Amino acid sequence: MKFQWTLLLGLILAIVVAWFAIVNVDPVPVNYVFGTAEWPLIIVILGSALLGAAVSGFVSMFRSIMQQRKIKRLEREVNDKELKIADQQNEIATLQHAASAFASDLEAEPRDNNLGGDSR
Repeated sequence: MKFQWTLLLGLILAIVVAWFAIVNVDPVPVNYVFGTAEWPLIIVILGSALLGAAVSGFVSMFRSIMQQRKIKRLEREVNDKELKIADQQNEIATLQHAASAFASDLEAEPRDNNLGGDSR
């Protein structure tokens, strides 16, 4: 079983944030665009941490989806190129066969040593 350092680091970070939030329970003013409210600092800290984790998760999922699409597109391109290469190799083999057949036909024909003269 492989030890996962990222899981351990995430757990330690969550414990530190939770401890920091528990220590800070005093009410603080939170300024919104449309007003102000008094909230316990523990809620502000935990809410900010959860919102940051959610945003980070959504960005990570979006990047993962985009990478999967790119991988599929590149795999299709590779398959198309492989098919094209196979077709070209078949064409080369056909042309080489035709060239060798033509060369053997030329060697099999008797040569006319009389260059342009009558053969009488």
